[in-house]
Amino acid sequence: MAVFPDQEDSEEDELFEHYSFTADAGQKPLRVDKFLMTRIRNATRNKIQQAARDGNIRANEQVVKQNYRVKPGDTVRVLFEHPPYENLLLPEAIPLDIVYEDDTLLVVNKPARMVVHPGHGNYSGTLVNALVHHFDQLPVNADNRPGLVHRIDKDTSGLLVIAKTEVAMAHLAKQFFDKTTRREYLALVWGNVEADSGTVEGAIGRNPKNRLQMQVFPDESQGKAAITHYRVVERLGYVTLVSCQLETGRTHQIRVHMKHIGHTLFNDERYGGDRILKGTSFTKYKQFVENAFKLLPRQALHARTLGFVHPVSGESMDFEAPVPEDMASCIDKWRDYAKHRADE
Repeated sequence: MAVFPDQEDSEEDELFEHYSFTADAGQKPLRVDKFLMTRIRNATRNKIQQAARDGNIRANEQVVKQNYRVKPGDTVRVLFEHPPYENLLLPEAIPLDIVYEDDTLLVVNKPARMVVHPGHGNYSGTLVNALVHHFDQLPVNADNRPGLVHRIDKDTSGLLVIAKTEVAMAHLAKQFFDKTTRREYLALVWGNVEADSGTVEGAIGRNPKNRLQMQVFPDESQGKAAITHYRVVERLGYVTLVSCQLETGRTHQIRVHMKHIGHTLFNDERYGGDRILKGTSFTKYKQFVENAFKLLPRQALHARTLGFVHPVSGESMDFEAPVPEDMASCIDKWRDYAKHRADE
């Protein structure tokens, strides 16, 4: 069975949904089950009470029962178990944008907002649900996920290679593990990236204060080595269009590395890019940025190219996916803005 290496923007792999809330200063004492019901969409009281019985509710990092009363400033965390993974692999008639296909593999262009595999609150509508509908008897990886060799995040668009045979699964997984694949991402980031090109090196691990985020650590004692090469494509005033190539493939690697050097991805909600990070706060500019956010209601990241060696023929194969409309429209909007500023 093929090894499933870490990949850029990989989805949460654990068998839980994670939630964390901090009670504000005006919070009146309230049972923790009622506190959570008002904050988690579609959460039932039974589900919350089961989490409490399982020891999966914490207040200020201490396990609490369902009758614990939340006080101002309390940080409340809860984990919900999701159904067994094999119960989530239901075929769904979801269209696929297939860039290439043969008897061994296929390359798909994943749209933004589509989760790659079920889990962490996304139990249907995923790429895997579509794959098991369109293809019979796909091989499974070490995590029991049909066809998957690598992954990209829900809100990242772009190219993925899917294995149709065990031979392809093992061969392609080894290429990712050996770092011989060729992957380029296009990203729109906040700020003017001064150097025309550069390399970001820094171990990436989970943020101890927010487990849904990753962060850079000074050494590999708390994270895994990660290397990202970037090149400026176009400077657009308060934002920059960059090309990123991965030497490694850690969770959220591009998003974390670019933030680490002061250039958070545009509209990356998880890492704070959904706020105005560069430029003035004048009403006219603020409205412009808000309109740009509406055009691109996700992080500005697209897996544009993918290259690998064919597992059977040995042929070197390279594919490219055009920048999707939402990201292209946002880039054009910034391009026009930058031009008007230069003309003033």
